This record gives sequence, structure tokens and C-alpha cells, in this order.
Amino acid sequence: MNSFDAFKDPALCRALLDRLRAEATEPFRFMEVCGTHTVSIFQSGLRSLLPATITHVTGPGCPVCVTHESEVACFLELAGRDDVIIATFGDLMRVPGPKGKSLKTAQADGARIEVVYSPVDALAVAAANPGRTVVFLGVGFETTAPAVAATIRLAREQQLTNFRVLCFHKLVPPALHALLADPDINIDAFILPGHVSAIIGAAPYAFLAERCGLPAVITGFEPLDILSALLEIVAMRKSGQPAVVNAYTRVVADDGNPVARAVMDEVFMPVDALWRGLGLLPGSGLAIRPEFAAFDALGLPGVALKETPPLAGCRCGEVLKGKMAPNECPLFDKACTPATPVGPCMVSTEGGCAAFYKYKLDL
Repeated sequence: MNSFDAFKDPALCRALLDRLRAEATEPFRFMEVCGTHTVSIFQSGLRSLLPATITHVTGPGCPVCVTHESEVACFLELAGRDDVIIATFGDLMRVPGPKGKSLKTAQADGARIEVVYSPVDALAVAAANPGRTVVFLGVGFETTAPAVAATIRLAREQQLTNFRVLCFHKLVPPALHALLADPDINIDAFILPGHVSAIIGAAPYAFLAERCGLPAVITGFEPLDILSALLEIVAMRKSGQPAVVNAYTRVVADDGNPVARAVMDEVFMPVDALWRGLGLLPGSGLAIRPEFAAFDALGLPGVALKETPPLAGCRCGEVLKGKMAPNECPLFDKACTPATPVGPCMVSTEGGCAAFYKYKLDL
């Protein structure tokens, strides 16, 4: 057995589950805020194995899902321009926008949209199309923001004047602040995202324990990681000593990745940002700094966020806040399926609705 397989070892998992059932005598609700954790918990079957005292709540951990309606409308407006080529990761292609439109339908209508696997790939598209503006859609959390920032810096070095980024990156800690400020969201503990934490480290989450009195654990994505994190939470609750614990030290350093943060800080600055379901959150987004304004798609003529009504009937906002399980939505597995998604939580491979549907959870 290699070291990676050990984190899936059935005997070890059963042993941790037995400990969890014995020790988790007091009920609590924990939320994960990472789409990869969402999928891992469902895919591994952990949710059905947890003791009855532990309730799992899915949170706003999918960057595609939290992209606001007005941001999607901005994507589509740009895609409709004859002089623009959109470069994007594939997970944005089917996200529904106004009037049921998406980047996929825009492509069918003749828009030039290139699916790329790295923001750097978009520079090659720009170099090959000097007569058109290539706009990369910058969506994601702290995990992907450094690569986008480095790409903007590289575009400046290469003098690619026809390359722009539509920057809608989001920051996780302010979203946790917003969740805890809502009196209707009763969360007792958090499992914190491994990928994001590899960039920002543990310190930005300190308020969870220090000001809110909640235990929180940074952990990986294998069953053993998640079970170990839950045992850490149970121990902290019993001792009455909440803390932010880094249990993913094989990937996450306590101070994160200073080099990645440095390039983010060089190119981006914090701004208020719109989140689906959460609204406008102070300091929760990233904007391109004035020094790199030549590469900011929001500087193109006529490009701006406009008030956009929510998708009719879609309850993704409530799902993202943990106020509603996906299958409690009246549209779930009826009007809204992966083949005919009404909202982004059913589109994204890391969306809670898609995970509920795929794994046929009877909740």
C-alpha cells in the first residue's frame, strides 16, 4: 500500500468511524466550504456512515456556484461581441444566465469561445488572434487567483495588448464571516478547504475560534482526512477549547504559500464583491490593480455589472448558505437535472445539487 492509498484504507476508516460513534455523543452541525470536500464526502459514502449526532451541511465551496447572476450576464454580454474571443475553463460553459442563456448557447449562436486548461493557454489564443480582444474569465477562489495574476504579469512582459481578464475572483474568509453573521445559519464547526489553505495558510481563519468560539480543521480530501478532522472537532468541543487546526500538513504550511500570495498582491487588490446567495460582501473579491489596468476587461467600453434578476425558481442561494438541502428544492430532479440545469449548483461537478443527484442521496 502506498502512502496515498493509506488515506482510503477501509480498516483504518472503520476504526476512525468506531471512535467517532463512541465519542460524538453531543449533536453538532459542521459545514465544509470546498467543492472537492463536498464531492468526496458524498462519493465515499461517509455522509451515510456518520453517527446520528453529526449533521453535515454543504456550504459555498464551489466557485462556479457562487458566481453572481450579474457576473454571468457580463460574460454573456462580452461573448456576444464580434471583436471578442472568450477564454474560459470548461466548468463555466453551461452555467445558466438571463433568459436561460449560457456560454454554451452563445457558442452555438456563433460566439467565439475557447475552453482552456490554464490561464496561460489564453495568451496563446491572444497571440494567434491579434485583431480580436481575448478575455479570460477569472473565476475561482484563492486557489486559482495566483495563476491568473501571473498570467496578467506575463501578458505585460509579452506586450499582448489584446489580452484582458474579467476578474471575479472570490476570497473564502469573508464568506465565512457572512455565514456566521446570519442568525438563521446554525453551524457549530467548519472543515476548511485544503486547496485554498495551501495558498493562504491558517491565520486568516483564526477569527473562527478566537471571536466565534468554533472549532475548525484544515484537512485533505480522502476519507481518512475527513474522519480525522471530525475527531479533532469532537475533541475540541469536549474540551471547550476551539482552535483552527492544520491537519493537512503534507500539503498546507501554516503560513501558506508566500510566493503565490505575493504575485496575487502585486496584480490584485481586495474589493467588495457579489456572491450568489450571499449578496455584496465587503472585501470578499479581487480586482485588477490600476498598474495593470490595460489588462482589465472591466475597462473595455460598455462593460459593467448590471442589476440582473435571479434565475426563476432557482434556490441555489439557499443551498449555498446551508439553509436548504438540494433535494428540498421543488425543482430538484424534476425541472432541474444535470441535463437541464436551472441553477449552477446542478451544473458544476463540485456543486451540492449535482452531487446529491449523482449519488442518489435519500435524505
